[in-house]
Amino acid sequence: MQRPTYSSHSSDHPRSARGELPGQIVLVLQGGGALGSYQAGVYQALQEAEIEPDWIIGTSIGAINASLIAGNEPQRRLEQLDEFWSRVQRARHWSFQGAFPGLGARWAYWTTLTQGIPGFFTPNPLAHAGDAFPLGADRAGYYSTAPLEHTLAELVNFDLINQGRPRLTVGAAHVRTSRMRYFDTREGRIDVRHIMASGALPPAFPPVRIDGELYWDGGILSNTPTEAVFDDSPRRDSVIFSVHLWNPVGAEPATMADVLNRHKDVQYSSRIASQIIRHQQAHRLRHVINQLASRLPESERNKPEVRELLGYGCQTRMHVVQLLGPQLDHEDHTKDVDFSQAAIEQRWEAGYAHTKAVLARKPWAGDFDPLSGVILHEAKDLTAIAAE
Repeated sequence: MQRPTYSSHSSDHPRSARGELPGQIVLVLQGGGALGSYQAGVYQALQEAEIEPDWIIGTSIGAINASLIAGNEPQRRLEQLDEFWSRVQRARHWSFQGAFPGLGARWAYWTTLTQGIPGFFTPNPLAHAGDAFPLGADRAGYYSTAPLEHTLAELVNFDLINQGRPRLTVGAAHVRTSRMRYFDTREGRIDVRHIMASGALPPAFPPVRIDGELYWDGGILSNTPTEAVFDDSPRRDSVIFSVHLWNPVGAEPATMADVLNRHKDVQYSSRIASQIIRHQQAHRLRHVINQLASRLPESERNKPEVRELLGYGCQTRMHVVQLLGPQLDHEDHTKDVDFSQAAIEQRWEAGYAHTKAVLARKPWAGDFDPLSGVILHEAKDLTAIAAE
């Protein structure tokens, strides 16, 4: 697949915007299978605006895209993203779209289930034999992801990743304890196993063993791992581009196909709205502590017990800029396995257009409530800009 190409020198494209952003640049990439080509378009627009992330956090396909960005020099990142999405593209067969809308997507879906995706996963025939052939914990999945391991080994430089510029964090679910584990280049080395673990969605893909423990796809616990930024220590002023692939808001389902589609959106949008509200409240209280501290006499502020309490305060401000993948015509619950060329290119183009529009608006600029530590710029508002 040849990625969509755009001029980076058009008069309406913000150039050298990096210096205008208040704080570190964080790119948070949600999980969502084939929907992840939207994230490639987001990154393309950021790079054209000369905005390279200081920190990338990903889950599942978000972790894969994150590794392709962090694991290559800036001038090669788009090339390697394009190569990856070319390798996992489903070959075009017959098109039923004109006479039978939706049938082509169904055909592609069943082809994917039975044959897998080149460069990504292949069927594991023993998995369909039931208990007759025990697979072992490391191979317990309907598909083998050995092709993905080979693809990542060719496209990602893990030595470069572990230099820590940009910092990379990927989330995975610890199988035995049901706890989220974030693997972070600031704390230890990341290799291909960590990326594979973050995308090991059961029961399709087998878990990945790291340091003797098994891990599944982090998306089953937190598919939008923005909390890694909020809980970081020390906290820093940040602009967080939070890239969503599943729509948290949707119409009431009227058919069973609608039910299956909406169920996935609800499940994998990952309760991000309630998480943001909770962190907004917590950070507001931290700012309140700072305000109260400024009203204490210095003699009181210097007391050890008071200093300990004031340590819960914080002056950082985090802008969360949400970007939301599009809903394509005729898409249904199979959209996350729609690796067709048309779908990949449409989502890539949408990511580029949405991000370019948001960068032109600069929602982080302006005056805000001094007690607000987390400021949310919602996707439903920002995405509308791209349609104008």
